[in-house]
Amino acid sequence: MSRTNFDQLLEAGCHFGHLRRKWNPAMAPYIFMERNGIHIIDLHKTVAKVDEAAEALKQIAKSGKKILFVATKKQAKDVVAEKAASVNMPYVIERWPGGMLTNFPTIRKAVKKMANIDKLMNDGTFSKLSKRELLQVTRQRAKLEKNLGSIADLTRLPSALFVVDVMKENIAVREANRLGIPVFAMVDTNSDPRNIDYIIPANDDAKDSIDVVLSACCGAIAEGLEERKVEKADEKAAAEQMEGKAPRKARKEEAEAAE
Repeated sequence: MSRTNFDQLLEAGCHFGHLRRKWNPAMAPYIFMERNGIHIIDLHKTVAKVDEAAEALKQIAKSGKKILFVATKKQAKDVVAEKAASVNMPYVIERWPGGMLTNFPTIRKAVKKMANIDKLMNDGTFSKLSKRELLQVTRQRAKLEKNLGSIADLTRLPSALFVVDVMKENIAVREANRLGIPVFAMVDTNSDPRNIDYIIPANDDAKDSIDVVLSACCGAIAEGLEERKVEKADEKAAAEQMEGKAPRKARKEEAEAAE
């Protein structure tokens, strides 16, 4: 069963592409027709591509790996933050910090700096600072929180990137390509899909369009996380059962030896 359907995507406006003069010829396979100078995306292909991407995302989540969501455009920020947080995945909705993937240790240092400031604030060290110094530190902490707070738990490179608008987030896509990190993306008719591993042809400007695609993908991620939890619980129960059997077996062997 599909995770989304033609009518849902149509209602959300996923089919609206860009003006014909702005199109990228590499998107031709996903364009259904042109209407009033605007390209219309083939939603049957979008349904298939959403299912394909969702299944791959589910397997990544099931293996316990992280998926980094990236969307710094105004209409996508809130939706991405809400959906990514609902499945406990990191996200970037402010400016993309250049080198975030290719120079990951430096980004981790900035995150640790934020944690250190919190520690010093809690243990009373900052109470000895002047008002001006305290204000400077507080502002620095707020800036770090704004840009890096959502990736504070990302202790290693993500296993995949989910991008909304590959043109706007081209630096993030290039960094992921360079490191061999698979990229999932909503790709509009004005974008180049050739560097994207899992293409979801859809309108990346409308909030409803972004919402319906992310709901399907994050639903799959939630399923993967749930299945992982169940498998771990089963493994734990099996291990405990084996531990219980071992002493009984040992006692039986001892009794047989005594006879």
